[in-house]
Amino acid sequence: MRAADDATPVSAAEAKALFDPLARAASLILAISGGPDSTALLVLAARWRSARKSGPKLVAVTVDHGLRRSSAAEARAVGRLARRLGVPHRILRWQGRKPATGLQAAARAARYRLLAGAARKAKARHVLTAHTLDDQAETVLIRMSRGSGMTGLAAMAAASPLPVGASPGPAIMLIRPLLDLPKARLIATLEQAGLGFADDPSNRDPRFTRARLRGVMPALAREGLDARSLALLARRLRRAEAAIDAAVAVAAAELSQGPWADRGPIDFDAGKFARLPAEVALRLLGRAITHVGNEGPVELRKLEQLYDALRDASAGARSGVFRLRRTLAGALVTLTGAALVVERAPARGTRPVRSALTTGRSGRSGRFKGR
Repeated sequence: MRAADDATPVSAAEAKALFDPLARAASLILAISGGPDSTALLVLAARWRSARKSGPKLVAVTVDHGLRRSSAAEARAVGRLARRLGVPHRILRWQGRKPATGLQAAARAARYRLLAGAARKAKARHVLTAHTLDDQAETVLIRMSRGSGMTGLAAMAAASPLPVGASPGPAIMLIRPLLDLPKARLIATLEQAGLGFADDPSNRDPRFTRARLRGVMPALAREGLDARSLALLARRLRRAEAAIDAAVAVAAAELSQGPWADRGPIDFDAGKFARLPAEVALRLLGRAITHVGNEGPVELRKLEQLYDALRDASAGARSGVFRLRRTLAGALVTLTGAALVVERAPARGTRPVRSALTTGRSGRSGRFKGR
């Protein structure tokens, strides 16, 4: 069950605490779809800004994905509300063909790309979205169902780089000021103000994972696993993440033979690497592979398999097994008796990459698919 205060409107004092950390920004992009969460974001941000003598310029941006007949009208409705609140508004459209599969992921990527473009045009370094406590809980469940590790289960951060890939100029930050607020409080805020909002039927469409998990949340809440509990889990895991990342940074400095070059090689003391706690060693290995590789993020399952092979090879060194060589995510990882070396893998077709655990002689040659 929800706490009693979960359906109370958000106060002006709470809004001030939410947005004041951004008071020195030149401008802020507000991602407003017209649904209850983002409409509340627009209202709360506009109230906060109007109560200040100075502060950032607010720009509301609605991305029309063109996936529903009502989307254009909903975008125009956001524009009317924004004008009433004194906030400039832009509508951006996702052009081109839409994929038959992975539609929600593609729409999300397009949304972030368009928001990044709007931010650059407005010379803004912050994009605000209306992710809520409920969204955080659903994200934890989705990632749990997909076998995510600690990083994935830490879910969404209150602030993180906008996920649009490398781009020139300063990074654009994605800010989620409402992440600790339940949706019910945002709806109560709009009801108190007498404001309506759009209803996206895809939020209840069982074809989508998030919608299906949203449907089981009431049953989980009855067992004590409500949105607050899941969000608390994410917050604690994020805290643990920070501690592990600090340990990985220390290990990188202590085990590396020097600064990391872009393509490597990165040399680690193999004996010291073998004595690291498993999670620290795993992340250090993944960080090195990501640094020198050229095939994108390292898949956790494959990274774990490689780490297990390295651990087995190190344990077998006393019986004469001393070598392992594999590729992963565009990086070549080589273990000898004294060193663990991570470097850029040779281009495919240039020369074979040996991959074997040997006892003083070369084993069968073969390739290891990077991802």
